[in-house]
Amino acid sequence: MSDEQCVTQLYPQLRHDLPLAGLYLDHDLRRQAERVRQPFVVANFVTSLDGRIAVPRDDGKGLAVPESTANDRDWRLFQELAIQADVIISSGRYLRDYAAGRAQEILRVYDDPRFEDLHGWRADRGLPPQPALAVISNSLDFPIPPVLAQGSRDLVVFTGAGADPARVRELERQSSRVIVADEEQVTGRWLVEAMATLGYQTIYSAAGPRVLHMLLAGQVLERLYLTMVGRLIGGAPYAGIVDGALLDTPVDMRLHSMYHDIAGAGQLFMCYERQD
Repeated sequence: MSDEQCVTQLYPQLRHDLPLAGLYLDHDLRRQAERVRQPFVVANFVTSLDGRIAVPRDDGKGLAVPESTANDRDWRLFQELAIQADVIISSGRYLRDYAAGRAQEILRVYDDPRFEDLHGWRADRGLPPQPALAVISNSLDFPIPPVLAQGSRDLVVFTGAGADPARVRELERQSSRVIVADEEQVTGRWLVEAMATLGYQTIYSAAGPRVLHMLLAGQVLERLYLTMVGRLIGGAPYAGIVDGALLDTPVDMRLHSMYHDIAGAGQLFMCYERQD
């Protein structure tokens, strides 16, 4: 196996020439959910060495992952995490970008030949072809793309008590389930409890820094996967992995594993677990 196909594990013990393919599948998130007997929530980000996860789009419409940090090897591991999930957390912004052609399907294992080895992973375990998609939005200001409205995939919208009832009914008519919180804003604790009632046990957040803040504030995040690309990019405004007020209680994370990838600019694949 060539060096380009391998990484070096730095922690918890030194191991050379580990295959990149299957690296995060071996973390077996579904087994972790069974072990703790409660929903197992993980999040994932790719950052530059100076901590930036996004920069302004060229057209001025919002932020996007910079081309200087996005890379095929991190994207491979992203897919390995996504395919293990019962549900993927997204946001209204993602659906707006999806409808405008600025975003792609999150799980790409069925239409990208690079992930052909993952095609049967869910079927072999008796799982639906696609994880459910959870959209968190208090404003409900987004369209439901036809591919989601007309498909068989489970789409659930979580919103706060202040949501417009007429908009809630409209989304329900578009083949999505809408669950309304008791409070004005969706909170991390309420969200995960609501997901548990729907049978979702392995929860993957592919959303942004505000959702991560919500999960941290609710003390429900179990693991944080972080790819750090060895490249400084600068830029304004600054966008890091957490966006929100100072947490009332800091969340301590313990290093679970770390891998060094020498391809391209070089990067670290890190996994942190919440320390109770």
